[in-house]
Amino acid sequence: MSERFPISPAGYKKLEEELHRLKSVERPAIIIAIAEARAHGDLSENAEYHSAKEKQGFIEAKIADLENKASRAHVIEISQIVSDVVQFGATVKVVDEETDEEIVYKIVSDYEANVAQRHISISSPVARALLGKKAGESIEVITPKGSKYYHIVEFNFS
Repeated sequence: MSERFPISPAGYKKLEEELHRLKSVERPAIIIAIAEARAHGDLSENAEYHSAKEKQGFIEAKIADLENKASRAHVIEISQIVSDVVQFGATVKVVDEETDEEIVYKIVSDYEANVAQRHISISSPVARALLGKKAGESIEVITPKGSKYYHIVEFNFS
């Protein structure tokens, strides 16, 4: 899994901050919690110990995942992109051709995706349908509920 992936500078900074917090705060805290639970005696029936060990496993897996992501990240300064087609970093205004609802999406990395903010992953069906398209074009997005059709009104890289 050595494929590089695009990420914004802000997304990369957030990734690094989360990694730093896990290594410098969470990891030492769980080591202390394990030591305290171990001091309570019999480990075979020590729920605190087993819970702390489980949390340690989760933290270590998250650290490994974030280190892997950081090593494969390709930081792209979105404001410097000049393109006449939709690509990573674009903020795209579309109109649902069925309901006439205007929707604005920002295409971001998987790590930065946030549905509530309409920041969609570059690997999402909507983003994949938008990539490489121009303003004025229509796209089809295949969803579990059937096809959805959108018209691209405009996009920018801000």
